[in-house]
Amino acid sequence: MKEYLAPYKKYLVWAVIFNLLSAVLNIFSFASLIPMLRMLFNIDSTSYQFMEWDSDHSIKDLCINNFYYYTSTLINTYGASLTLLFLGLFLAFATLLKTGAYFGSAAIMIPLRTGVVRDIRVKVYKKVVNLPLAFFSEEKKGDIIARMSGDVTEIETSITSSIEMLIKNPILIIIYFATLVFISWQLTLFTITVLPLMGWLMGAIGKKLKQQSLTAQNKWSETMTQMEETLGGLRIIKAFIAERKMINRFEQCSNEFRDASNLVAIRQSSAHPVSEFLGTCLIVLVLWFGGTLIFSNHSSIDAPTFIFYIVILYSIINPLKDLSKASYNIPKGLASMERINKILNAENSIREKKDAIEFKDLKDSIELKNVSFSYNSERTILKDINLTIKKGQTIALVGQSGSGKSTLVDLIPRYHDTNIGEILIDGVNIKDATLHSLRSLIGNVNQEAILFNASFFDNIAFGVDNATLDDVIAAAKIANAHDFIMESENGYDTNVGDRGCRLSGGQRQRISIARAILKNPPILILDEATSALDTESERLVQDALEHLMKTRTTIAIAHRLSTIRNANEIFVLHEGKIVERGTHESLIALGGYYKKLNDMQNLG
Repeated sequence: MKEYLAPYKKYLVWAVIFNLLSAVLNIFSFASLIPMLRMLFNIDSTSYQFMEWDSDHSIKDLCINNFYYYTSTLINTYGASLTLLFLGLFLAFATLLKTGAYFGSAAIMIPLRTGVVRDIRVKVYKKVVNLPLAFFSEEKKGDIIARMSGDVTEIETSITSSIEMLIKNPILIIIYFATLVFISWQLTLFTITVLPLMGWLMGAIGKKLKQQSLTAQNKWSETMTQMEETLGGLRIIKAFIAERKMINRFEQCSNEFRDASNLVAIRQSSAHPVSEFLGTCLIVLVLWFGGTLIFSNHSSIDAPTFIFYIVILYSIINPLKDLSKASYNIPKGLASMERINKILNAENSIREKKDAIEFKDLKDSIELKNVSFSYNSERTILKDINLTIKKGQTIALVGQSGSGKSTLVDLIPRYHDTNIGEILIDGVNIKDATLHSLRSLIGNVNQEAILFNASFFDNIAFGVDNATLDDVIAAAKIANAHDFIMESENGYDTNVGDRGCRLSGGQRQRISIARAILKNPPILILDEATSALDTESERLVQDALEHLMKTRTTIAIAHRLSTIRNANEIFVLHEGKIVERGTHESLIALGGYYKKLNDMQNLG
């Protein structure tokens, strides 16, 4: 946690100061109990004389003697009853200062706690945004959301709340322990022999808590994953009348989470009663040993001092109890930290070189030379791909599902890096350029138009800084989106809903095209942009795409061959290899894979 605490050092310093004040004031407030008890029980008949502070007596003897001297002077001047009131008021005032310092120590930690949690959450989000797409093919979205919500909250309630305990309690324990030694080293020596047994018992109970907490958090992630899957697939669940099946699945997962949480909570709940019982056992033993000392003729303390000793000893038990709580809470939080670190420590294989260059524009061509790629070493997705796309050309990628078309176009903006071979833009390897300048050259229109829960304006202007309303309107008009936007209740300020749920498929796609138009990239990637649309929507979207493609270098993935008949060159992929290339007419004449696809779609 050091890196997260570093920006909040001043809060830690103030917390130490306030806790020191609280501990010292607590000692002084309870010290007034001794003369009170002596007066109440009429124990002390000694006549005290003031001792000079620079005399040869020990500090302990000087403090005790002069404290009693001032108290006896008050009794002689104002009487025992009024002196008792004065001492009581001193106790109340010291307690007020002590509680004020305690409040200060607690309040000063709040900005630290909330700040650390905010920093962790932001760091996780930044990491998620910057990680390559390959990472998310192995992780469940619900699990990542659970880590950002449940696990970060667990860190707040366990680790950051324990930081206060770890600052306050050692200070209190050291000061109280020093006071106990000051009062009676014999009693304190006896206490020390008993305390390790108490600590060992507490440690034995909390040993398995971290592992149990990790299990509980994993079960929580599974629950969140099922919820996320349910929300995404609600239409299919209803269509296949699978509500009961999904409910049973969720109930089973929730029951497993509950059982795991019960184990953690029961073990955690045992901390207070166990420490309470052990603390009482300690007090009983000390009472017995102290009583034995007092009953002997050579006791170093009297009864009122012994009561003061017991009060301070009981005061030291609370910090010890809090430390025992921390020993339970911290492992629980560390289990969550472990899960969060799986994201934070994930390796980002897409790296920029220190001396990376900036792409300004596409001047000549895009070239893939001997490119091979696999997500893992088990199966190669692309094998020895060679193709060149001249500036202004439109090339098309066709082939059966799983042939590697989408993977190929994902390599150009470096969503993944090639395993073998290289991709060049104007003769420069894309790995030698900055990611920002590379991706600035490229616009995407995907099969599934990805919109955000924001207004039409925000979705079209997404990724374009300082875009004006006029710019957005111009892009929307080219994409055939302006008319239906103006028909909505608030025009360009209308919210499109979650993932654009308030729009039809064709409308979502046209907003996606408008976004690409506004970005105005020299390279355009169309990933089956019209395959999910009805005939009317396809006509409007195709018209918008033609406007978009006019002056750009375009790479189009298509299932419907009618949309790419006019491409300068068509590449046919089969099992990760380019098996045919040419124009529509030349590929038909070849009578191979493309001809079969063409015949299946009944094209002339």
